[in-house]
Amino acid sequence: MLHVTPTLAIADWELSEAFVRSTGPGGQNVNKVSTAVELRFEAERSPHLTPQVKARLKRLAGRRWTNEGAIVIQADETRSQARNRELARERLVELIAAALVVPKRRIATKPTYGSVQRRLVGKKVRAAVKEGRQVPEGEE
Repeated sequence: MLHVTPTLAIADWELSEAFVRSTGPGGQNVNKVSTAVELRFEAERSPHLTPQVKARLKRLAGRRWTNEGAIVIQADETRSQARNRELARERLVELIAAALVVPKRRIATKPTYGSVQRRLVGKKVRAAVKEGRQVPEGEE
């Protein structure tokens, strides 16, 4: 079980891990040991998430969302397989927690009277500057 919030936990059957060879520093160890972790979360099939949360999660996941409706998270920062596994799980928890937050609805507001007046004064000043650049009539 992966605990996201005190009320939400992801079941183990929804997660699958694959260990692959990592890139970067590590000398010969990189060529021998599969330390990078590829964590896959079957988000679309998850009974624990509401459709609204799934939609937000899909938007937040971006390229990590597959056509099958799974989220794939890769972690290969450290040389330790266990630490990479923790990092991948932490990232997934952060992603799901961010999707659980309902965005605040924006309330459309009108510009203030003062801001409208300042804008109009600025336009008049600019128009006067441009007016001064024109060649006077009769002179050419």
